[in-house]
Amino acid sequence: MKIEDAITDFIQYCLFERGLTDQTVKSYQNDLDIYYQFLDEHGAYYVKDISSDHIKDFLKNRGSAESTSTVAHNLTVIKNFHKYLVKENIVKEDVSLFISRPKLQKRLPRALSVEEVDLLLDIPLVSPFDYRNKAMLELMYGAGLRVSELVSLTLNQVDLENGMIRIMGKGRKEREIPIGEYGVYYLRLYLEQRGNLIKNHRQEDALFLNNHGKQIARQGFFKILKSLLLEKGLNPDVSPHTLRHSFATHLLSHGADLRSIQEMLGHADISTTKIYTHVSDEKVEADYKKYHPREHKGD
Repeated sequence: MKIEDAITDFIQYCLFERGLTDQTVKSYQNDLDIYYQFLDEHGAYYVKDISSDHIKDFLKNRGSAESTSTVAHNLTVIKNFHKYLVKENIVKEDVSLFISRPKLQKRLPRALSVEEVDLLLDIPLVSPFDYRNKAMLELMYGAGLRVSELVSLTLNQVDLENGMIRIMGKGRKEREIPIGEYGVYYLRLYLEQRGNLIKNHRQEDALFLNNHGKQIARQGFFKILKSLLLEKGLNPDVSPHTLRHSFATHLLSHGADLRSIQEMLGHADISTTKIYTHVSDEKVEADYKKYHPREHKGD
C-alpha cells in the first residue's frame, strides 16, 4: 500500500472509529503530511519501505528546527500510525515500537519579583470591586492557590480567627493553608463590602462574587488580572499561575522547607515541588556573584 493511501485511511479511522476531535485529527494530518514528504524525499513510497532508521532520521531532522515538545508530538502521531498499520494487517512489524520519545525539558516557573508583586497588589480601595480584587490577589499570592481553588472558595472554608483556609484541591484532596496577616486583614475589609455585591437578597455561599452577585468565574478573574497588569505596566502575559509560582519561589528563597511548600501547594509528589529549587539555586548563584568579596578579582 502507498504511504499516502495508508495515511488517508488512518485519518478516516481516527475521525470515524476513534472519534477524535476535528482539531486533533487536523494536527495528526499535519504531522503525517510532513512525515510523508520526508519519506518521499528519502525513497520510501510504500509502507513496507519504511524502516526504523527512516523514523530516527526524520526525528533528528525535525529536532534541528523544532522544539522538543513538537518532536515528541510528531513521534506520538507516527507511533499511532504504525500501530494502526499492524492492527489492520497492512504490515507485520511496527518499526516505531522501540524508538524512545525525546525527554521534554521542564520549564522553570516564571516568577514575579517581590517588587512586581507589591506593585500589582497596590490597589486603591474605592469600590466594593476594588476590595474584592485586592482580597483575591492577596489570597492567591499569600496562599499559593490555583485559580480554580480561589474562585470556588465558599464562606465556610475561611477561618479568619485562626488565619486559615480549607481548600479542596485536585483529586478532592483537602488541605489547610495559613493566610497571614495581610490576607486576613483584606479579607475582613472585603467581607464588610461583600453585601453590596449581593443582588435581590440572594443567599450566596461563594466567597468572591461577580457584578451579578454570583460566584466569580475563572474567566472573570483572568480579565481582572489582565486589566490590572496593563494598568500597572507589568507584563500582560502574567497568568494566575504566575502568582502561585511566585508564592513558592519567594518562600523557598527566604528559607522555607520544601516539604512545607509541597503541603501548601497541594502537590501529591514532592518532585513537582522540587522544580522551585532550581529557581532558588539560580538566585543563590546570582547573589554569590554579586555580593561575595572573593568573586570579583581586583575589586
